[in-house]
Amino acid sequence: MRSKTQTLGMLLAFALISCIGLDAYSQDAPKPADDKAEAADEPDIVLDENGNLLPKHFNEKTQEAIELGMAFLARNQTPDGSFRNSRDGATYPVTMTSLAGMAFIAGGNTTSRGPYADNVKKAVRYILAQADPNTGIIAAGTENGRTMYPHGFAMLFLSSVYGMESNEAVRDRMKTVIEKGIKLIGSAQSNLGGWYYTPNSGDEGSVTVTQLQALRAAHNAGFVVPEDVIEKAIQYLEMCRTPEGGIRYSFNSGNSTRLPISAAALPCIYSTGDYESEMAEACLEYVFKSYCLNGNDKSWNKNGGHDFYGHYYASQAFYQAGDEYWDTYFPVARDQLLQMQGQGGEGAWNGDGVGPVYGTAMALTILQLPYKYLPIYQR
Repeated sequence: MRSKTQTLGMLLAFALISCIGLDAYSQDAPKPADDKAEAADEPDIVLDENGNLLPKHFNEKTQEAIELGMAFLARNQTPDGSFRNSRDGATYPVTMTSLAGMAFIAGGNTTSRGPYADNVKKAVRYILAQADPNTGIIAAGTENGRTMYPHGFAMLFLSSVYGMESNEAVRDRMKTVIEKGIKLIGSAQSNLGGWYYTPNSGDEGSVTVTQLQALRAAHNAGFVVPEDVIEKAIQYLEMCRTPEGGIRYSFNSGNSTRLPISAAALPCIYSTGDYESEMAEACLEYVFKSYCLNGNDKSWNKNGGHDFYGHYYASQAFYQAGDEYWDTYFPVARDQLLQMQGQGGEGAWNGDGVGPVYGTAMALTILQLPYKYLPIYQR
């Protein structure tokens, strides 16, 4: 179990430097409903049974759910450090290991500190072992023909944990892998500015946002990321806008808005520092309305499927957009997650039918955003 004293000390320190501002709250964006009793009735200061300060909207049940989820992931890590999830017999070990690793470090664990330090360390070693020294791609084989997904999530995880690594030899290896990974992403970008399941094979929204967030994490870790690659990717999202304000599947897929991809695009747009452009405000309006207004908050399931995936990104967007959005979204989503825990096994969430490792990693990341441990999730 994590030391609550250590956790609180870090929380208070991060609170001073990671305050979420309200300046992104547009007059044109939909205002959160005033009758959100779930959020309004919650006290700003919450203490656990020992008198320790908890993050806003946290309670004992939230902490218990996080600990149960962490324990589930730890139990299901294989001896080589990987996490295996299957869907129709297909496994995506690099993707699952990266997502589980992000869940561990979102809770304050590093490769040398925290109750799950050994799990983080083993995950890093496994991911590094899957990096192709020639191409720079990070994937376990072909990962069922979708190598850019694991590459993007692996880059996100390695870049996020890079500054926490105290072993000089491992850190040097991480540096080499991340630098080659950045080059691979740049060379794999399509002429339109997006990415597809495999390098140099086209473009679509979900792979594009995965690479964008990976590049932002690498930038946060101090690596040089080509500005023109980022600019082309944002232009690609701009080209994929729909009249509703969201993002479609790909440039050539018509005007059918994809809610999960729209949610995923938002934190990527924000990662460039763009909070007030027409695209950012329109997308936020569409996603917030779809998740939180007009009774859409009543169910975890949203129109379009891929609900854990969508919430994973939407939660980041609302957290960065400002307290009004977060205060409306999180208490309801939190309670829905707590009710669903256990569907994938003891302490686990069975996300989107992909499996319990995927669902648990996504749920834990959402629940632990208020800890403010990772720069990639902050404004």
